[in-house]
Amino acid sequence: MTQKNLTYDYIIIGSGFGGSVSALRLSQKGYKVLVVEKGKWYKATDFPKTNWNLRKWLWMPYLRFFGIMKLSIFKHIAIISGTGVGGGSLVYANTLPTPKSTFFNSGSWSSLNNWEDDLKPYYKEALRMLGAAQNPSLYDGDKALKAVAKDLNITQKFNPTRVAVFFGTPNKTVKDPYFNGEGPDRAGCNFCGACMTGCRHNAKNTLDKNYLYLAQKQGATILAENEVYDIQPLDKNDSALGYEVSMKRSTRIFGKHQKITTKGVIFSGGVLGTVKLLLALKAKSLPHLSDHLGEDIRSNNETLISVSTLEKDKNLSKGIAIGSILDTDENSHLEICRYGEGSNAWKLAHLPYVTGSNVFSRLFKTAIKLIKNPVDYFKIYVSNGWAKNTVVLLFMQTLDSTLRFKRNTLGKMISTVSSGKAPTPFIPESIALVKSYSKAIKGVSTSFALETLAGIPSTAHILGGAVMGENTESGVIDKDNKVFGYKNMLVIDGSMISANPGVNPSLTITAIAERAMDQIPNKQ
Repeated sequence: MTQKNLTYDYIIIGSGFGGSVSALRLSQKGYKVLVVEKGKWYKATDFPKTNWNLRKWLWMPYLRFFGIMKLSIFKHIAIISGTGVGGGSLVYANTLPTPKSTFFNSGSWSSLNNWEDDLKPYYKEALRMLGAAQNPSLYDGDKALKAVAKDLNITQKFNPTRVAVFFGTPNKTVKDPYFNGEGPDRAGCNFCGACMTGCRHNAKNTLDKNYLYLAQKQGATILAENEVYDIQPLDKNDSALGYEVSMKRSTRIFGKHQKITTKGVIFSGGVLGTVKLLLALKAKSLPHLSDHLGEDIRSNNETLISVSTLEKDKNLSKGIAIGSILDTDENSHLEICRYGEGSNAWKLAHLPYVTGSNVFSRLFKTAIKLIKNPVDYFKIYVSNGWAKNTVVLLFMQTLDSTLRFKRNTLGKMISTVSSGKAPTPFIPESIALVKSYSKAIKGVSTSFALETLAGIPSTAHILGGAVMGENTESGVIDKDNKVFGYKNMLVIDGSMISANPGVNPSLTITAIAERAMDQIPNKQ
């Protein structure tokens, strides 16, 4: 088979930040592009009104739930990720921060380039494409964080967030405000707080409103509800001749299988999609992948702890998902996350927040809290509207530790500690901030039950596993995102992130994707 007979020039696996950038830029360069997405294609009115609609909120195919958020539990960490056309942009909290200099000068990629300077124009373009704007309105949850900053004497470190949201006039629909009329109509944000269950008001700048929308206008094809399970070089001795990509329906038990040929492949399924698939492929059809695959998994050293106010006059659900940020020290920061009023399902997975070195001490402390404060916890679990009265404190650090993902004897991806200490939900700085915020809103703290029962933290920002390196000894891809050992194969998603950014990585993934696409010439 010659390259002229190939069905596509590039097949992109995943439609998140890396995949959507790749789809648009390759299409603009004249390539024939197919984007394969495991999740469903959600329009604004398809999103759940609250997270009680589990079928539209959670991705659990074995229960026939095909929603936009997936929860994956490993020995060392619980991971929240996005599914659907637009990937993590459907469920993320919109924030677009740039990492500090430490990020660009550490990790396996640090010696490959002057990253901080080289990426500056790509960050600028990513901000433009994602419609970045500063949050113009602070509400009860944000004001409480500002009060914490004042109490800690670091008021100057408190700031509204930069986010991918169209603010305009609340609920008023206007013609495309971003791309000279080439994009879709948009409506102004009404600060309902429901960004993370899917924006039903057409205000959130998800990837189907920018990169993917424009890519389709350039001729790209998006194939939803399909999952790639194998990739075979057409010629085992020369991968430059192309690949055969095998996929199956992801939302049907007896779904259709198909095989499509392509010159190039871009892995953009996020860490849980890309690393899992690459580990499986290394064991059978792509044996020349680097042995470093699965190494350098990072989590931003996060903790996610909920605080529920007992004051009746506050509405903590009002605002955008993350409206403010507090830099607590040179390595750490705190954000408050909110859900829209009525999205109370999370309370079913929470226990009183306690710390301790083992499960027995934590369970004992939990029981003591429930016994001492029965009325408070009754209000949280039964009588209160959880989302209206609760914020989730998202604490992140740039301090580094890494995990490794590998396959066990059953072919299942598992985690092990690679370097440093295992991730923990019990970080002293985080504990102190929880106490300060609880005091500010007269609140009671709870956390995801797994933290109490298993002592493992949760993260929405899993990174690494297919990192950049000088060679196969230190990485899976080179500085231009090209996979070592195979031609016309790239990794462009969170698994390429090669150091700890300590902030939401969406903007960084977008910027590095823009740079990677800039290295690919126009189609001849």
